[in-house]
Amino acid sequence: MQGNQAVKRQNEETDTWKRKEDFEMSGHSKFANIKHKKEKNDAKRGKIFTVIGREIAVAVKEGGPDPNNNSKLRDVVAKAKANNMPNDTIERGIKKAAGNVDAVNYVSCQYEGYGPNGTAIIVEALTDNKNRTASNVRNAFTKGNGNVGTTGCVSYMFDQKGQILVDKEAYETDADEFMMMALDAGAEDFVAVSYTHLTLPTT
Repeated sequence: MQGNQAVKRQNEETDTWKRKEDFEMSGHSKFANIKHKKEKNDAKRGKIFTVIGREIAVAVKEGGPDPNNNSKLRDVVAKAKANNMPNDTIERGIKKAAGNVDAVNYVSCQYEGYGPNGTAIIVEALTDNKNRTASNVRNAFTKGNGNVGTTGCVSYMFDQKGQILVDKEAYETDADEFMMMALDAGAEDFVAVSYTHLTLPTT
C-alpha cells in the first residue's frame, strides 16, 4: 500500500515538473515569437528611415536646410513624420546634409529596363556611388530574368505622380470639404486615413 502511494506521489511530482516545463517552453516560445516580430519590424523601419534620410540629404542639397523655403524638404519631413521618424533624427539629418556634420554626397539616378515577359521597369535610386549602384541594379535585373535598357526605352510609358500628405489635425475642415478642395485643385484621388502615433526610443 505504501509502495503504491509512493509511486503515485512520484508520478504526481513528475507530472508537475512536466507541466512546469511545458509552461516554461510555452513562455519561451511566445517571447521568441515577439522578439522575432520586433526585430523584423525594426529592420523594416530601419530601411524606411535610411531611404528617408537620403531623401532629406538630396532635398537639403537642392534647396537648402530651411523647410519653410524648401518645399521638397518640407514634403520629405512630412513623410518622415508620417513614418514615425523621431524629430531629433530628422533634425540631425538636415544638419548633416547642410554641412554642419560630415555629410555623404548623395545623388539621384534612374535606370530603365525590362523584367520577365518584357515588363517595363523604372528604378529610381539615391546613392553616394553611382558605379556601385549601377552594378547592383544590373545584377538585380539579371537575377529577375530581365535586362537594363537605354535611357528613354520605357519611361515614355509612365506618368510621374506626386503624393501630398496633410495632417488633418492642422485644419478644421472636414474630410468631405477637404476632398472637394483637393479635386478642384486637380487631384486625381483622395484618401482620408487615421494614423496611430507611437513613441519610439531614439537610441
